[in-house]
Order: sequence, then structure tokens, then C-alpha cells
Amino acid sequence: MQIEVAKRLQQTEEYYFSKKLREIDELNKAGARVINLGIGSPDLPPHPEVIQTLTTEAAKTNVHGYQNYKGSPILRQAIADWYQRYYQATFNPNTEILPLIGSKEGIVHICMTYLQEGDEVLIPNPGYPAYAAAVRLSGATAITYDLSEETDWLPNLKKLSENDLSKVKLMWINYPHMPTGSSANEGFYLELIAFAKANHILICHDNPYSFILTDSPKSIMSIEGAKDVALELNSLSKSSNMAGWRIGMLVGAEARINEVLRFKSNMDSGMFLPAQLAAAKALQLDQTWYQDLNAIYHERRQLVFEIMNLLGCTYKKNQVGLFVWAKIPDNYESGYTLSDEVLDLSRVFITPGGIFGSAGNTYIRISLCASVEVLKEAIARIEQAKQTN
Repeated sequence: MQIEVAKRLQQTEEYYFSKKLREIDELNKAGARVINLGIGSPDLPPHPEVIQTLTTEAAKTNVHGYQNYKGSPILRQAIADWYQRYYQATFNPNTEILPLIGSKEGIVHICMTYLQEGDEVLIPNPGYPAYAAAVRLSGATAITYDLSEETDWLPNLKKLSENDLSKVKLMWINYPHMPTGSSANEGFYLELIAFAKANHILICHDNPYSFILTDSPKSIMSIEGAKDVALELNSLSKSSNMAGWRIGMLVGAEARINEVLRFKSNMDSGMFLPAQLAAAKALQLDQTWYQDLNAIYHERRQLVFEIMNLLGCTYKKNQVGLFVWAKIPDNYESGYTLSDEVLDLSRVFITPGGIFGSAGNTYIRISLCASVEVLKEAIARIEQAKQTN
């Protein structure tokens, strides 16, 4: 007996990495030992004090029940203090902060809270595929806005304003930008806030990479007027090496937090309390944690630059975040072609830029979530393949 899936899933394909990981798994079962430089899942552990907090709290007998939908007051206060200390953005921990079971769920929560059939949403091209998927699930229509290297991967808001935006309710942005590693400054955010006010659009800023390879984390929420028109998602996955812990957050005006909570409270019962208390500990770490982490990523990035040089790619050295984004040589049809060739000849997987949208077709992306030893082995394999082919 076949039961047809709902209409909302009929145009929603399996995530590219899900399929690719299965292919890599099959190669590994055949003895290939593929080096995976595709996915941005931190390979380093959280701070020892974070792990100790988890184990200490989990050993208690009274912490295993359902939790408050709005999260622990301790975690909310830690988030507020973290935003004030590093972003110079002020939030009321009781009303303007909502802990999430990973920020990816927040993308869906926001879309399901505000969107329905007939609505339109602006999403970046290239950009994180989860934005388009969440929009589809909500029944709304995604309208892509193209980004390009010529404008440092920032949207042309003046050009966007010339379009009919009457049906647009949300606009997804993401800086530091994934996959390109570009940054946004205060001037851009001021322009974006004015654009949102003029067009009655809610800006949704996805901000998980702001501590990686940068000395000055930025948030749109530090800009005057942002709370009127914006929500921001953030996460401990990258900045605290806690990807598998699934700890994120949503910050914004009280009314919007309450609106999203109306949807979220029908989806879960809050995260495990010891995990929340460990997350609070992670947020309380001083700047030394981020400096030490970035020293590791800086060394790795230099090796990834070597890989890009071997492949004949061009890139900007000032990009930040957890990846290196590079333009492929002209003799390759697309990033998919180059990615498949490297996987076939060197047993190294790198991400084709086209999975992030058509504007990424002539690019590839390499993750920094691999040790120096692994990156050196990848270099050796690619060099050997170049010599023998």
C-alpha cells in the first residue's frame, strides 16, 4: 500500500549532503577512505568546563523532567549577557530571548509562524538551502535575490526596491555569509533596516558564524532600529563546538518572540536542562576561548588555501567563517564537475557551490572542520593525482 506524501513535501528533495554522505559511506565500505572536506561539523570538543557542567548537572535526580517552553532563566540570562558583551546589543532575558533546539529549527519556526500560501520571501542566491526548504514547507513562495563577488556578496537593496515587493513578508540574510565567507558592516545594516521599514518586510538574520576567524563579532541587533524590523538566530554549534548538542537562540522584540513561541510550543517541550546549563557555561567563557579556537582555524585555512591553489581556484583571503569559498578554473563546467573529479581521482570530497544556488555554480567550498594532519593528507592525495593523470 502506498500513501502519498503531503503536497508540502512533493517538491522538497532530500538534503544534498544526506545523499552524498550515503555515497561516501559506500565508497568507504569498499575501502576508499574518503576524506570529507564538505560539511561544517566542528571536529573539536567544547571547553572542558562545558562538558563538566553537563556531567555534573545530569547526575542530579531532579533535572530530567519536561522543561519550560521558554528555556531556563539561567540560559536566557547568559544569552543576554553574551549579546551585551560581544555584540553590544541589549535584550531583556525574560521577554526578548527564546532558546532553541538548534538554530536550524528556528528557521522553520519563523517561516511557519509568519508565512502561508500567497506570501513571498526573499532568500539569497547563493545561500543556505534550509531557507528555501522552510519557505516551501510553509506554503509561501521563495524569491531569490542574486549575490555576486563584484558586490562582495551583499544584496543590491536599491535594485531590489525596484521590484514589486507587496507580497514579501520576510527576507533571509546571513552574515558572515555562508557559503562565501563575506562580512557585512554597520553601513549595510543601516541601509537594510531602512529598506525593511520602507517595504514592511521582517528581516531574519541567521548569525552562527560571527565568531569564526574574526576579531569583532557583529549582529544586526546592535544597530538602532533593528528590533523594529528584525529577528536574529544564533547558535553554539560553531562558536562553541557544540553542533551535536543542538543549542541555538532567537532574539528580538517581545511581541515577535511570543509569536514564534506560539508555534514552537506546539512542536517540543524544551531542551534537556543540563544541556541548557552547560550552554550557559559556554556563553560565559572569556575571549581566550575564541582566540584559541581561531588560531586553530587560521592554521587550517592556510592549508585549505594550498588545496585551492592546487586545484587552480581563485579566492579572497579575507573571508571569514568555517569554510573557504573559491572560483573554479574556466576549463571546468561547474563546481559539481570539479568536485566529482577530485572525489574520483583523490578520494577527497569538496562541496560544489551549486548546491547553494545557481549563483554558486562556478564555485566550490571547503570546510575547515578537519585536522592539520587530514588536510595535509588531502594535499598529498591531490598532488599525487595531478602527477599521475
